[in-house]
Order: sequence, then C-alpha cells, then structure tokens
Amino acid sequence: MSETPLSPIKAVLWDLGGVILRTEDWEPRRRWEAELGLQSGELHKFVFEGELGRQAALGLSNANEIWRSIGEQLSLPEDRLERLQDDFWSGDRIDDHLAAVIRGLRPDYLTGLLSNAWPDVRIMLEGTWGLADAFDITVLSCEVGLAKPDPRIYQLALDKLGLEPGEVVFLDDFQRNIEGARKIGMQTIWFQDPEQAIEELDRCLGR
Repeated sequence: MSETPLSPIKAVLWDLGGVILRTEDWEPRRRWEAELGLQSGELHKFVFEGELGRQAALGLSNANEIWRSIGEQLSLPEDRLERLQDDFWSGDRIDDHLAAVIRGLRPDYLTGLLSNAWPDVRIMLEGTWGLADAFDITVLSCEVGLAKPDPRIYQLALDKLGLEPGEVVFLDDFQRNIEGARKIGMQTIWFQDPEQAIEELDRCLGR
C-alpha cells in the first residue's frame, strides 16, 4: 500500500522486472518443467535464485554463464539448452501502457529506474525495449555492484536524482525491496498489478 505523503513528491522511481517487464505467458516455462520433471516454479529458481543469478545481479556473472550452468545441472545438450533459453523468455512482455504512464509523468516529475539487473539489461533498455528515454536516471545493480534491498543502492538513486528520500515514491513488486526503500525514508507503493499501482500512484501524487 502507498504511504501518506510526507512531503511533495518530485520523482517516481520504478522497478523493472515484475513491474514494467512481466511474464504474461507462463505456459512455455510450465511445459519445460513438466518435460524435465521439475516442480512448478523450479525453473525460475534455477535462473534467478542460484548463486550465479545472484552474482549476475552484482555484475559478477552473466547470462551465458548462468545458462551454461543450468545446462550442466539439467544435462541438456547445447541445441536443447538454446530452445529452453528462448522459450523461458518468450512469455515476457513490456507493459506499453505503463511505459506511457511513466513518460506522461514528465515534466512534472523526474522519473527513474532502479533494478536488480543482469549485465545485458542496459542494451535491452536502449535497443529491444526502447525504454531508456523514459527515465531521467537509471540505476542497475549489475553496474554499481549493489542490489536491493541494500540501502546504499537506494541512496545512490537519490543522489542521482538530487532529492531527499521523502520527495521520491518507489514502486516494486517485492515486499523486501519496498521495505528497504521505506527504511531510508522513501514513500513506497507495493506493485501488485498495473491498475492498483497507477491508482495508488495517482493518490500519492494528489491527482
């Protein structure tokens, strides 16, 4: 839930994965889990919650190393691993409406992206997704060696914005990341779906 504003909001800071970029079609992942004899959601854990996935978020590993490790763990030949990788990402979609909402906040508000991201995300933002120009500042964990909910990464975003914590509202789909932002004084919205988030943001901004 959003908090009662402590001071006038001057910037809106957004998470990427699970907020602007979401998995809308889970069927390809479920199909592979069934084929590989994995539990529901286990493939997601292989990719994001393994040691290499955590290292990638800090810029200490990369997607190629992660998928190579997954291939070894699951005993997959290279061609089958490539199909798995393609299918894994195939259900992900950029929320174009939410991207338009973000762009529509300016010039009244600064906008920022604060994401726990792998090293190739900057390229995707600037090319494939065409989102880079929606943000005044972009802080990616892989580039700064810090990840949410470490308070230092929130402070880094604040420093780039040139604002105090109470002047920024932060949206994220993970409660632990929301709590991290709240601890340093940011106003927060726990993202659960676009309609809820936009409604709470409008209320927070007094619109």
